[in-house]
Amino acid sequence: QVQLVESGGGLAQAGGSLRLSCAASGRTFSSYAMGWFRQAPGKEREFVAAIRRNGGSTYYADSVKGRFTISRDNAKNTVYLQMNSLKPEDTAVYYCAADFSAGVSMSFVAYDYWGQGTQVTVSS
Repeated sequence: QVQLVESGGGLAQAGGSLRLSCAASGRTFSSYAMGWFRQAPGKEREFVAAIRRNGGSTYYADSVKGRFTISRDNAKNTVYLQMNSLKPEDTAVYYCAADFSAGVSMSFVAYDYWGQGTQVTVSS
C-alpha cells in the first residue's frame, strides 16, 4: 500500500506560479515512478508530467512543456510539480499517482495509487 497526499494548490493569477507537493508513504519511494494528472470540470483526467524512479528522466504533456517542471526528492519521499506561467486553462484538480511498473507511463490506467487531489485555480 502507498499513501499519497498532495498539497500546495490554491488560487493564482495568470502568469503566476504555484508549487505542488506530493508526500508518499508506505513503500520504498525510489521503487516506483511518479506522475501528475489533472482533471477539469466536465473533462477527462489528463496526463501532466511523470518522472522515473531515480529522477533521471521526465516527461510532459505538450500543453505544459516549458512551463511546468516535475522533480522528486527520494530522501524526503516527495515529488513536486513547479508550475510557472500559469494559464486559466490550467485550472483543475491535480492528482499525484504512483506507478509500480518497470517503466513510466502517460496513461492513468497504468498507475496503481492516487492521492486525493488538490485544487488549482488560475484567474485571468
